[in-house]
Amino acid sequence: MDLPAELLALLRAPSPCFVTTLMPDGGPQITQTWVDTDGEHVLVNTVVGFQKVRNVQRDPRVAVAVSDPQQPWRYFEVRGRVVSMSTDGAVEHIEALSQRYTGRPYPWYGGRDQQRIVLTIVADAVHTVG
Repeated sequence: MDLPAELLALLRAPSPCFVTTLMPDGGPQITQTWVDTDGEHVLVNTVVGFQKVRNVQRDPRVAVAVSDPQQPWRYFEVRGRVVSMSTDGAVEHIEALSQRYTGRPYPWYGGRDQQRIVLTIVADAVHTVG
């Protein structure tokens, strides 16, 4: 499904984002994160081995909520699936996201030896609130 233009604009801005994955017992696991798009998909940059990565390796279904930073009551919910995971270009991607969100280089909280990975999410449904 195509992402609406208003959602694409939020994905290209420093917008608050929450990603929900499913734990092995079926319970939700939610993470606030930076977000991006390639124009067709939602992109989330994370670390190999983190819980959300283990969850989507087992079950690719996710929900993503992206808020409008100027109007926080307005947000988009994307229900979809992780269709690919790649470490290629992931370091450059997190550096670009850090510049977008903080105006600074990425601080590498867990150390530079962390292996970054980009999750590519295809939308199955998109809902707008506000």
